[in-house]
Amino acid sequence: MKITGWVLSGLIGLFLAIASAAPKFMGIAAATDAMTVVGWPLKHLVLIGCIEVACAALFLIPRTALLGAVLTTGLLGGALAANLRVDNPLFSHTLFSVYLGVAVWVALWLRDERIRKVFPLLS
Repeated sequence: MKITGWVLSGLIGLFLAIASAAPKFMGIAAATDAMTVVGWPLKHLVLIGCIEVACAALFLIPRTALLGAVLTTGLLGGALAANLRVDNPLFSHTLFSVYLGVAVWVALWLRDERIRKVFPLLS
């Protein structure tokens, strides 16, 4: 169970750093177009990328994993709100933040016994 949690955590960290933050740092069209669609100025692109990398790093460090999960949840909530506001497709764009947020908490639950004690889903 713990190994599965760490594998899922690693995949989430890679996604946040490589698939989400890196395009923002490089100014790739996929990132700039998405910012334009949701109405965010491009000057915030690098800042949002830095926040994503910081959240991923905090989530992957065992001592700060809970803080990283909470901050990532907040970040994803903002992404959900931005996509919902502009009426982006529900299941692919808007709810992707929910899917990723659930994966973050499942990964943390699997890898951290303290979280399992707070949320005892299995007996």
